[in-house]
Amino acid sequence: MNPPPAETAAPRPPRRRVHTRARLLAAASELFLTVGFGRTSIEDVCAAAGYTRGAFYSNFAGKEDLLLALFDDQAAARMAELEKLAAACEALAPQERARLLVEALLRVEPAETGWILLFLEFRLVAARSEALAEQVAAHDRTLVRAAADVLERALPELVPPGASARQAAAVILAAREGLLARTAAGGAVADELLEATTAVLSGLLGH
Repeated sequence: MNPPPAETAAPRPPRRRVHTRARLLAAASELFLTVGFGRTSIEDVCAAAGYTRGAFYSNFAGKEDLLLALFDDQAAARMAELEKLAAACEALAPQERARLLVEALLRVEPAETGWILLFLEFRLVAARSEALAEQVAAHDRTLVRAAADVLERALPELVPPGASARQAAAVILAAREGLLARTAAGGAVADELLEATTAVLSGLLGH
């Protein structure tokens, strides 16, 4: 009599993998924001999340891929907020609506400061690695496409005459990143710069 066939491990249900990924992201978020990107290892993330390196690599290609996924989540949440705001102030005059939208896009909430510093740290790391710089560039292109889609659907007044939605999105995102870098410490100088940038951009875009 032939021996019974060996049991094969049942594939993990997709829900479990989603849960594993979510826990890894949550653990990494906490570590990156408190310790920094450079001082956090994959082993640290695995220990904090309660998973093995195998579980990590089944979800992410590396620490950089993990951080870019976190940035994607942050960007998606911000875009969703802008769409809701655009709908809420739809009845306003174009210039006033543009001012409110630009202000919301540029404003730095206290909870965002750690993310700003983390992104600046990552930009500097990526600038010294050609491979990583390309990863960041790919992330930027994806974000610009997503932002351009939001502009076309919900925020057409933020696209100046003669420019495409993608061009407008690229400039707005670059301006936002530069402003965040200058205002991360907060204070009166940061408030003045935010006010000045909002006035200039909303004046240019509120056509």
